[in-house]
Amino acid sequence: MDEIASLLEPQIPGLRRYAWALLRDDEAADDLVQDTLERAIRYWAQRRRDGDLKAWLFTIQRNLFIDAVRRRKKHGVRVGVEMLEDAPAVTDTPEGHAGMRDILVGLDLLPEEQRSVLLLVGVEDLSYEQAAQVLDVPLGTVMSRLSRARGRLRDFMENGRGAVLRRVK
Repeated sequence: MDEIASLLEPQIPGLRRYAWALLRDDEAADDLVQDTLERAIRYWAQRRRDGDLKAWLFTIQRNLFIDAVRRRKKHGVRVGVEMLEDAPAVTDTPEGHAGMRDILVGLDLLPEEQRSVLLLVGVEDLSYEQAAQVLDVPLGTVMSRLSRARGRLRDFMENGRGAVLRRVK
């Protein structure tokens, strides 16, 4: 068990960041990380020894997140305003707070597939290959989703909310 703990412990900060980026709630993020670690330990013997541990853990976490989203869609979701108020501040200036809030809003407006790949590659520093493994998509799909996500987020930050949304007739 000490071997497992020594391998899992360095991965916890990254799992925590990714969980918070997905959920925007400290308690829910902690719960998701705990569920991820519990599942990893439970299925430890079934993991590929030559596989990438970080990618395996992020795959477990993403699958748990998607399952929870599906459950919430089925049963409904309650969201409080405090989710944005509890966001960690980038700086103590009002501009820094507004910029952080704008980034979070821009991320929330991205489709889930684009948001996930952007967080995995941009925040958690996974390689394109690792992100493809986590998302269970081809490498080219990761690259195109990442490019579209970066472009949409850049447009949003430069031009505001209207740039991200498209009008459909």
